[in-house]
Amino acid sequence: MCTNSVNAQVEPGSDRHKQVEERLRSLAITVPGLNQKVQMNVSNVSVQEFLRALAQANNLNINIDPQLNFKIYNNFTNETALNVLIFLSKEYGLDINLIGSIMSVTKAAEQKPVIPLKEINARYNAENNTLSLELNNDSLGLVARKITMLSHKNVVIPSGLLSKKVTAFFSDAPFDTALEKMAFANSLKVVKTNDQVYVFEPLRDDEELYINNERNTSVRRSPKPFNNDGNMAPANFRIQSRVVQGKTLISIDAVNVPILDLVKNAAQENNSNYFLYSEIRGNITSRVNDIGFDDLLTSVFQGTDYTYRSENGIYLIGDRKNEGLRAHRLVHLQNRSIDTIQNMIPTEWRRGVEIKEFREQNTILLTGSSPQIAEIEAYIKKLDKLVPMILIEVTLIDVRKGKSISTGISAGVSDTIKTGGTVFPGLNYTFGANSINSFLSRLGRNNSINLGRVTPNFYVKLSALENNSNVDIRSVPKLSTLNGHTATLSIGSKKYYSTKTQNVIPSLTSQTVITEQFTAVDANLDIKIKPIVSGDDQVTLNITVNISDFIGNPPLNAPPPTSTSKFESIIRMKNEEMVVLGGLERTESSESGEGVPFLSRIPILKWLFSSKSKSNSKVVTVVFIKPTIIY
Repeated sequence: MCTNSVNAQVEPGSDRHKQVEERLRSLAITVPGLNQKVQMNVSNVSVQEFLRALAQANNLNINIDPQLNFKIYNNFTNETALNVLIFLSKEYGLDINLIGSIMSVTKAAEQKPVIPLKEINARYNAENNTLSLELNNDSLGLVARKITMLSHKNVVIPSGLLSKKVTAFFSDAPFDTALEKMAFANSLKVVKTNDQVYVFEPLRDDEELYINNERNTSVRRSPKPFNNDGNMAPANFRIQSRVVQGKTLISIDAVNVPILDLVKNAAQENNSNYFLYSEIRGNITSRVNDIGFDDLLTSVFQGTDYTYRSENGIYLIGDRKNEGLRAHRLVHLQNRSIDTIQNMIPTEWRRGVEIKEFREQNTILLTGSSPQIAEIEAYIKKLDKLVPMILIEVTLIDVRKGKSISTGISAGVSDTIKTGGTVFPGLNYTFGANSINSFLSRLGRNNSINLGRVTPNFYVKLSALENNSNVDIRSVPKLSTLNGHTATLSIGSKKYYSTKTQNVIPSLTSQTVITEQFTAVDANLDIKIKPIVSGDDQVTLNITVNISDFIGNPPLNAPPPTSTSKFESIIRMKNEEMVVLGGLERTESSESGEGVPFLSRIPILKWLFSSKSKSNSKVVTVVFIKPTIIY
């Protein structure tokens, strides 16, 4: 017996019959019986008996598998035992393994045909980040491996989906779109994590694929809401979520669904923790797309007795009055007064919120529901804007035009002021008599004239006009007021006249009582200006001017005569421009005389010993107004 050992393992892809022949020929070198010729004529003999007879005849060591039970019908004449064994191995599918000189004959294992791996047809364009796929019942695991190798982008498949067959056809589709639509076509969903890894996931039992209103593929849930009694609510309720830039956005389509069920399902979609501190009652109908969880809770609890508060990532939900859900906040006003802010807050917003004022600090304390407080605070901050202040410079000029008649005395007046000055780059003009008359005639045709921006020297020149007997400057005040508030100027004088009343009291001795009462008469210059500043630094002025003057000398104890001029106007002008308003006219007349006592009252002689004068004049009031916005 020989101790040679031959490796009987058949390499993948080798011919089994060739391997058996090589083993036997190697053994025949040391076992002469394999080369001896045999004479065997058998018919209907089992393979067990045939091989035992062959072993005895040629002095061979043969071990026969008991499971071999087929019959042999052969006639071998002058053929070596080696060829007989090779023939049996090939003809009946036998395998002969060697252990030393022992030949072990067994049934050859059936070899399954090797099926070559199917090539995944995928192409990736790195320049445009596009993916082309031609998949027809291909393994998802192999598809993910191919895509990862081509694009160098990680695609992860759970173990349960590695063998899932997928079908998809795309040509130069954007990478994200191709994966999303491939998942949609094969009832899967794909999620892109924050570390830029694409993960395919199976749909849950309560999920379904659909095309949303934006014409994009999406996943939505169809939860089963329950009433408080545990029975299913007869309502339509769909909820879905998607992650955009790391933030979960929720879409809901609910009809008459209990608020509690909507909150629970939304918290599950957002993967949020919550506590319920009281029973949530009531139903709601809602249809929203891509809303955050906090915004959803704010909208759901708006107008109800419930609220929420987030603390350390946990949402506390319950009645607004419960401890732990109340909140307080100090709102410090920077630009406005608290006197007007509280009245501007809508009444519905203030329901359930306590508002206290601290006038010393110009601060408001809000106490109540956190969402309501946040809403009121945001509203107050929008109102708390810097209010412009307007400096208004008003100049009033009385231009007098008249004539006088004098007897007994000769008098005259001459005007030697000449017209001149500059208009550009800034208005700096001196008025003479002819210019004043021309200027007044223009004001008669137009109610107002915009002079544009004027130089500071303009006021100096106007002051110089006081020396002219035709012009008198009444006032040059400067008023300041806030935007939308009225500035008021009042300058005047007051005169009194006496009124006597005589009362007779009948009695045994009649008594006469005389009472004297003094009555006041006012002559004022009243100006009211209300400025409104627009966004482009345009100023709209609502102007009211009321001028009254005493004219002439009144008789003794008689009311003094007065003249009144009034106008109202609305003008629009740019910041720091000057406008001139005209058209205020009034007439003044006076008559006076003097002479030698007694002789001045004798007819004819009074012309020699007295002097009389009579004058009539028309006064035109011109108003110059210049607003300046101060922030």
